[in-house]
Amino acid sequence: MFEIEQRLREKGVTLDDIVTAAMGLYVSHGMPDDEAAVAIKKKIRKYLNDPNVASLLLGAILLEDELYTKRKNSEIADDPVFLLSDEIIGMAIAECIGGTYARFEFTRYDQKKPGILATLGPFLDDAVAGLIAGCTSRLYSESI
Repeated sequence: MFEIEQRLREKGVTLDDIVTAAMGLYVSHGMPDDEAAVAIKKKIRKYLNDPNVASLLLGAILLEDELYTKRKNSEIADDPVFLLSDEIIGMAIAECIGGTYARFEFTRYDQKKPGILATLGPFLDDAVAGLIAGCTSRLYSESI
């Protein structure tokens, strides 16, 4: 939906990069890592096609372009503490997919920034972290 996977790829973010980042903080719930990676990838694909998740991701992509990438000496280049909209987008994506538990999972990924998350700008890192958090949280809930 909204060509989100393609748009992310144009920003240098592949589905495999997202899965690798997810596995960076994966906590086994009785599922081996290789099976978990496949399950997480399947969930990510599913939610990239959800209109609510896709629209929030698109918003993050467009905001990153307008406020970060295209602006010389951007005011948000260092992801300042007063910038909250990026966190709100990430939490909204996480909760849309995985409910309240996903908000706590989002915090783990937002703070540690494994894999590709460490290389992204202020909006994309949180949006992708929210996608990962929602999908991993849902996986954990389904595994119990």
